[in-house]
Amino acid sequence: MPTTTPANKIKIGWFSFSCCEDNTVVMTEVMNDHWEEWKQIFDFRHVRVLKSKNIMDSFDIAFIEGAMAGPEQEEQVTKIRGISKKLVAVGACAITGLPSGQRNNFSEEQKASIDFLVTRFGGLPSVKKVSDVVKVDVEIPGCPMDPKVFLEKVNGLVAELRAV
Repeated sequence: MPTTTPANKIKIGWFSFSCCEDNTVVMTEVMNDHWEEWKQIFDFRHVRVLKSKNIMDSFDIAFIEGAMAGPEQEEQVTKIRGISKKLVAVGACAITGLPSGQRNNFSEEQKASIDFLVTRFGGLPSVKKVSDVVKVDVEIPGCPMDPKVFLEKVNGLVAELRAV
């Protein structure tokens, strides 16, 4: 595979919201097997698990893990969507809002018993899946995601972006 210059590498962002971050663990495990290949084609701009200095300017692919539980998360994912060519919802919480959004299904009595916590932490009245807030281009299901499906989706996005 030919070496690419930073200018033509695919800019990647990986973001975690309300979730257990199991997909971040899977992604880093997959990276162990694909590092030599990926470092040639990807510019990891914003991936907190990999870098202490992250860049938040533009992304070819932004991966969003987790549900939206607060207004600041809605604002952040909206900003990310605005600077990303492709946005990928990763995992059950991002795609369905569950299990992070279990409180959405609580009885009125249960909701009343946790209302002080939702208020204290500035939570939304209900937890939202990513597509409730922004347009999602690709979904990778699972809790955690299947590494094979992750690779298929990543390879498809790389092919699509390279074809442009």
